[in-house]
Amino acid sequence: MTILQKLRKLHFSQFISSNNFRSPKPDLCPSGPCQVLQFFRLLATKTAKRTNGVRKQAQNALLDYLHSTRSLRFMDAENMSTNSPEFLNRLLNSANVENDDDVGRSLTRFLRYRPINEFEPFFESIGLSYSDYEPFLPRDFIFLNDDGLLLENYYCLCDYGVPRNMIGKIYKGARDVFKYDYGVLQPKLLAFHDLGLERSLIIKIIASSPYLLRVGGVDPDFIQLLEMFKVLGIDYKWLEEHISGVYSCDWTCMLGLVRFLIELGFNADELGGIIRRKPEILLELSGCTTFRFIGFLLKFGLSKSDLQLVFLQLPPISVIKFSSNLHRCYKFLAEIKMSAQDIGCIFRSHPVLLGSCEVKQVNSLLCILNCGVKRLCQMVKEDPHVLKKWVLRLWTDPVRGQSRVLKVRSMKIQFLLSLGFVENSKEMERALKAFRGKATELQERFDCLVSTGLSREEVIAMLKVAPQILNQSKDVIMTKIGFVVRDMGCPLSDLVTYPATLSFTMERVKLRLLTYEWLKEEGSVYPNLALGTIVSCSDEKFVKTYVNSHPRGNEYWENMKKEILCK
Repeated sequence: MTILQKLRKLHFSQFISSNNFRSPKPDLCPSGPCQVLQFFRLLATKTAKRTNGVRKQAQNALLDYLHSTRSLRFMDAENMSTNSPEFLNRLLNSANVENDDDVGRSLTRFLRYRPINEFEPFFESIGLSYSDYEPFLPRDFIFLNDDGLLLENYYCLCDYGVPRNMIGKIYKGARDVFKYDYGVLQPKLLAFHDLGLERSLIIKIIASSPYLLRVGGVDPDFIQLLEMFKVLGIDYKWLEEHISGVYSCDWTCMLGLVRFLIELGFNADELGGIIRRKPEILLELSGCTTFRFIGFLLKFGLSKSDLQLVFLQLPPISVIKFSSNLHRCYKFLAEIKMSAQDIGCIFRSHPVLLGSCEVKQVNSLLCILNCGVKRLCQMVKEDPHVLKKWVLRLWTDPVRGQSRVLKVRSMKIQFLLSLGFVENSKEMERALKAFRGKATELQERFDCLVSTGLSREEVIAMLKVAPQILNQSKDVIMTKIGFVVRDMGCPLSDLVTYPATLSFTMERVKLRLLTYEWLKEEGSVYPNLALGTIVSCSDEKFVKTYVNSHPRGNEYWENMKKEILCK
């Protein structure tokens, strides 16, 4: 090995050692699609080459170091070496092992002179990711044996029967538990047995609610909820079957929900039956989701008896889905311009129906049913059950539906023929598919475009290119044209050249044109770009091509975006 190679190797080792075995970021990044693809292929190949045999050698080397050199218990050392793959990857990268057949000896040699932060594989082995445990890493020491209280309480939980991969969740939720003095944690665990709970259930409870181990005694809200379960006829076997140590539980919130449901007027048998039949009422987000949809329904004036019926008739879907469907239905009804009074009436009379329906987007239904917003709103008001039919793709009565569709299509064809479209041409078919609304509404919007100073022939030419511009109200059309022509000084001929400008949202048009105008004043862009070029490209391309051409371009772009969105 040459002197230069030795110096390079020494410099690299020192750099790795000072960075806690984390892969340093490269000074040079690959540029260009081919180089980027090759870069990621190399990373994938490097990871793929770490076969089970290589990992096994690395695990054995780490196990030997932790147990033989650092004198950790064999079970702890084995758990840390086996269940910390991310740390092991960082260690392999840091050791810079060139020969896969020599992984074990290379790591052993590496660890002999570079002690690791033992808390990293320890925290990962108990179920925490690096982002979870990085803030918890001690700043004063790196050896696990130096934190005696952490190990004492860790062993207490292990001896009690808590799976090691669950202990990380307890640590994250109640770090102070692992600072208890010797002999403090054990009595807290035994106190749960006085409530008649089995060890297997206690393990799930403390894993889902680590805060229960922090209070002086057993949490009083938790005790009250268990007593209520007895009154409702819910036994501990049911609780053990449905509670999970993976998700967090807030027993105070669940207690509040049970009390609220009792205040609604349910007796013990009814409420117990509801909870047993649908446990997620109580256990999904500790009842917060149930509270959320109750509060949402109360805004529409539902009475206590109405809410009772909702719980008795809940559909066989999750409570989260039920709540989400209610909000989606409200948004749907608002989008079809239904009055607040009518929306409230439908929610009071059909809450379970609305919670059962995952309604489609308004635009999709308008296209499928080939009708306008007013007609859609009228159909829902006449029979809210059509929402369920639409979910099941039962669109409408075949005879009535076909005759109405034919009538609407015929009127639109007459409108297009009056504009000079050729019957059965591709242009006409394209326009028929794009148009939304009645023929009379389309005619009014056409006249609105003509009134802005465009000739009839120019508007017809615009519609052949972008027929969707007639799907907007007259006010929206006038606002967009007013901004482009009056405020920005663009000639009407620009809209004739690129009529799709009127299809974009007002916010997009404003942001693009105002930013381009500023860049033009700063001399950073070509001054005579076409309107279509400015508006049509994606935000990413616009920023990359034009905004980034000015040093303060991004700052202006973001400020203008906030200003426009806030208006």
